[in-house]
Amino acid sequence: MNIHEYQAKQLFRDYTIAVPQGIVADSPAQARLAAEQLPSSAWVVKAQIHAGARGKAGGVKVARSLDEVGAHAKAMLGTRLVTHQTDAAGLPVNAVWVEEASAIKNEFYLSLLIDRDSERLIFIASAAGGMDIEAVAAETPEKIVRVKVHPAAGLQAYHCRQIGAALQLGKEQQGQLQAIMSGMYHLFLAKDCSQIEINPLIETEDGHLVALDAKINFDDNALALHPDIAGLRDPSQEDAKEAEAKQFDLNYITLGGNIGCMVNGAGLAMATMDMVKLKGGAPANFLDVGGGTNKDKVKEAFKLILSDGTVKAVLVNIFGGIVKCDVIAAGILAAVEEMHLTIPVVVRLEGTNVQQGLDMLKNSGLGLVPAADLNQAAELAVTLAEVDAGSRPSSTLTPSMEGDRP
Repeated sequence: MNIHEYQAKQLFRDYTIAVPQGIVADSPAQARLAAEQLPSSAWVVKAQIHAGARGKAGGVKVARSLDEVGAHAKAMLGTRLVTHQTDAAGLPVNAVWVEEASAIKNEFYLSLLIDRDSERLIFIASAAGGMDIEAVAAETPEKIVRVKVHPAAGLQAYHCRQIGAALQLGKEQQGQLQAIMSGMYHLFLAKDCSQIEINPLIETEDGHLVALDAKINFDDNALALHPDIAGLRDPSQEDAKEAEAKQFDLNYITLGGNIGCMVNGAGLAMATMDMVKLKGGAPANFLDVGGGTNKDKVKEAFKLILSDGTVKAVLVNIFGGIVKCDVIAAGILAAVEEMHLTIPVVVRLEGTNVQQGLDMLKNSGLGLVPAADLNQAAELAVTLAEVDAGSRPSSTLTPSMEGDRP
């Protein structure tokens, strides 16, 4: 789960990480009032969205008068900001962060995340911080330093000295860096983060290290332990279908194709999408209904797929282990009947109660298209997705649905 910059900066304050003073606003008038309350003669107005690269997209503006603060807020609020980290539609700007301007002497990059290969937390830092850090990583990777922290020993002073030396910090700034890294480390563990990023971490003209930006991602699987963090979720920044899927405990990710895929198990979902691509098609989504699903959950999953206007065919590929095939079939039939299906549905079932499930589909009279195996299922889905809806022949059941299984 992601949160906004202003929310991340409040968490930084809670863990003694220095940040500039700022106030969130959701109207131009509030933005102007916020600037009046900050002890500064210049301000920065920042669009609050769950994406980076805002500066290059016009989402970060410096204001040198209260009128400029209001004007920048008015230009941002109510719009959708498109950056290279968003899709073409961008993300809605419902709030801005009005912050006192900082006198910047140097910019650095600092982040903390999980290195799964070594099973350690890892600090990543660079003296070449700022908006072009991606280019630094791609073109001059030697400018990036990595320091791993063993979970048994925890963060040590020498870790901080290694980072400080790489950033060429003075003695006073070395001490400030240690406080910042300690705050990041304890915040990461306390709130089950998956990433904390400060870009840029700045040294001000008067020698203070300050987190000028703040980005925190959290482990979704741990949110039940942190209701305070879960309460920071902003559904407006999420894909509407993905947000809806979360309500039913479904794993759903929107993709760019036209074949909806409903599968149980992440591995089977990946294999199904690979087969669709192999057959020349493109999956519209990744949807895993999970191993312990039920009729209602399958019904909601199916409805979610069909609500996507880009979907021209649906491929259901279910292995009935924990979840039984007849339960899946009941959910499919309930969804198809309720939504008045107009696109083809290819169904491949295998496993527990497979014959009962196939009989239910066969006797439904709803024209579902059977498949004997995944290879055939993917081929049928791709073919049917390419057929113009107006000329598509009525689907009929084939003998493979009726009994003999390979």
